[in-house]
Amino acid sequence: MKKSRIILFILALLIWMFLSWPPDYQHLIIGILVAGFVSFMTGDMFVKRAHLFKHLSRYLWFLYYIPLFIWECMKANIDVAYRVAHPDLPINPGIVKVKTTLKSDTGLTFLANSITLTPGTMTVDIDPEHGFLYIHWIDVKDKDMQKATQIIVQRFERVLKRIFE
Repeated sequence: MKKSRIILFILALLIWMFLSWPPDYQHLIIGILVAGFVSFMTGDMFVKRAHLFKHLSRYLWFLYYIPLFIWECMKANIDVAYRVAHPDLPINPGIVKVKTTLKSDTGLTFLANSITLTPGTMTVDIDPEHGFLYIHWIDVKDKDMQKATQIIVQRFERVLKRIFE
């Protein structure tokens, strides 16, 4: 059995047990069955570099990333709420091209989802070969790729790089 299937089984079971708290034997049995099915069906797609799961620092950086992401979401929610409530609706929408140094599929996915889940921005397309993301931005502050990258991407990228690269 591949390491990626075992890691996925353990992670899926832990998440299942956390979500079905308090633990009891019925939830444990169903969790084992569901985690086994999921790891059997998708285990080969889940992890390509299983050795990275051994590094404790990656988990600590992920714990740092969660409040960072929540803070950025709250700031963006307030900004979008202001734009909606403002009588002149101060928006300057557009699609900007930004550059990322992330290479792993998981890192790129996390970055794209973080940008999309932050109100006011949405990832439209990813070019993983060249490291470009195309972002729809509710208020384009700068069309220059480097400045847009600094405003949109770098707040998440520096932490995601330590987690996934």
